[in-house]
Amino acid sequence: MNALETQHYAKVRTIFDILHGRAEADLLIKNLNILDVHGETVYQGSILVHDKRIVALSPDESILKVREVFDGEGLYAIPGLIDAHIHFESQLAHPTALAEAMVPCGTTTIYAECLDLLSAAGEEGVEAATALFKDHDKLPYRLFAFAPGKKTAAHVTQAVLQMEPVIGLGEFEHFTYSSGDDDDFRKAAWVRAKGGFMNGHWGVTALSDMVLNYLPAIGVSNNHDVWNEDDIEKSIRYGFPTHIKFGVGSAEVIKVLLRAIVDRKWPTDNFMLCTDNISVERLLKSGHMDWIIGVCADMGINPIHAIKMATYNTARSFHMEDQIGSLTPGKFADIVLTDSLSRINPRYVFKDGELVAKDRKLLKNAEIDYSGMCKAGVPGLDTLRAEQLDIVPLEISADGTQAKVYLFDVYGRGHARFFQEVWVPYRDGQVVPELDGVRYSRISVVQRYPRGERHVVNGLFKGVRIDRGAVATFWPAPKPYFVAIGNDSAEMCHCLKQVDGYSGACVVTENLQQKAVMPLEIYGVMANMTVAELTAAAGAIDAALEEMGNRNEGEPVVNKLLSLFISLHRFRFMA
Repeated sequence: MNALETQHYAKVRTIFDILHGRAEADLLIKNLNILDVHGETVYQGSILVHDKRIVALSPDESILKVREVFDGEGLYAIPGLIDAHIHFESQLAHPTALAEAMVPCGTTTIYAECLDLLSAAGEEGVEAATALFKDHDKLPYRLFAFAPGKKTAAHVTQAVLQMEPVIGLGEFEHFTYSSGDDDDFRKAAWVRAKGGFMNGHWGVTALSDMVLNYLPAIGVSNNHDVWNEDDIEKSIRYGFPTHIKFGVGSAEVIKVLLRAIVDRKWPTDNFMLCTDNISVERLLKSGHMDWIIGVCADMGINPIHAIKMATYNTARSFHMEDQIGSLTPGKFADIVLTDSLSRINPRYVFKDGELVAKDRKLLKNAEIDYSGMCKAGVPGLDTLRAEQLDIVPLEISADGTQAKVYLFDVYGRGHARFFQEVWVPYRDGQVVPELDGVRYSRISVVQRYPRGERHVVNGLFKGVRIDRGAVATFWPAPKPYFVAIGNDSAEMCHCLKQVDGYSGACVVTENLQQKAVMPLEIYGVMANMTVAELTAAAGAIDAALEEMGNRNEGEPVVNKLLSLFISLHRFRFMA
């Protein structure tokens, strides 16, 4: 036998000897109510772990040799939870900070996009990916990543496809794949040759039938962009394992999707759960996949089916059900102990048979230094003038009393409601930022590095409203743009120039003075902070805006503003 065969011979022989009381196992977790995701039943038993994997269910303890025994306290044992699709760099926390907030929620595996960070890194995309994935195997969660399907140069995608822990190609850009872009053809060819997965993206009812056929025909493995019942119907009809996402979009959309699954009696085997994007603050306050399972149960989905949507279904869709997703011999010992199945309460979280979190506190984390990814800002707003932020009407009514302007809605992201053209009062040659008796703050979308005339889009904004001062932030992917919210062009211009001093940041100003700042120093998209530092910085932004009249609900303002850039790109508001 060669060296590898000899190694596996030893492992096989050891497992046999453990089960016959002649060798010592690592861990026995006793006194459990174990969820069988295959039979959809619960039974009393114990789980024996060795070398990171489950080796036995309810072994004969009279002959057993084991190094450690753990009392499961009669709790339910369920598989470690899985997020089927998350942009794990665009929730602002680097991988170890994300672990602080996510793993205590019971999440032990994520399938992750990294396209925004690598797009922001530009020609340094390969180096950024190398640094991002550094020591990924030491993280207290299992990471499977996807090379960028959009927003990066093809050569970056090709290089990243060869890295660990990359298993496929991330979401394509709708505007290019639907028109037959050669770079997209090459990216698809590379991942097909590699035998990897391709992530689907874009609401299926927005596609022509022929383009919708194109995606599964070339091997797209899933679809995470459904927004209504019609989207779901088409998605599952065309064979897509379909993700129901909770981190973006409004609560009403999520309920519409779940209600459709229940009312139409679609088999839940078709569905997985994911967040797409989620803030650290929501992870800390509401939870992650544990919270999502509870929402599913509240909407009428069988709790065991909901758990499968966050475990076994996802593992199966990525052909990894032989490794994760169930509590059966041979699988990695990723185990969550909870006192309820309908309302997951992760009392204990094991990854690879090691206790990594207890009572929503992380016990073990990797020590990885990301400071080498921090970049200095390259200013681009020196020539920006305050008057460029004034709202110029799209149209003026015949009697000169009304102006047509854009109204952007942070809660409408991903829908046609993201922007509207609305009529507002027009007095003395000025737009009055008021619609149906409700006053709105203004928004300016500003190009950072112009080639010729700077691209600026101005309008009204629904979602953040302040009486004075301004807030501004920046996002570099796929194009470097700022947004600023305020009421006065001079204050907004000053706030934008404050952000321009950083590689990325969110800044609040009042009377041309800085009141709060959250630096995003890692390529302008991630904060080099712990969870405590990150939440404190986001809280300071919200507190400063509250003093200026904003009444924020839900996600922190910084996350709301950063989510705008996805739709600004989608609806072509970036030059």
